[in-house]
Amino acid sequence: MNKFSDFLKVYYPIVLAFIAMLYSIYLGLSGNQESAQYSAHWPATILLFAIALRQRRNDFFNNKK
Repeated sequence: MNKFSDFLKVYYPIVLAFIAMLYSIYLGLSGNQESAQYSAHWPATILLFAIALRQRRNDFFNNKK
C-alpha cells in the first residue's frame, strides 16, 4: 500500500488528466459533442496547474535553505 500511495503523491495530476481525457472521449462517442469539446481542455489545464504548483513549491523550498 505504501508504494501505491507514493505513486499517487507523485503522479496524481497525470492520473486525473487521464481520467478527464477518458471522460471527454466518452462524451464525444456518446454524441454529446459540445460537452466533449468543453471537457477536452481539462487534461491540459490540470497538467499546467500541477506544473505551476510544483515549480512554486520547489522555488519556495529552495529559497528557504
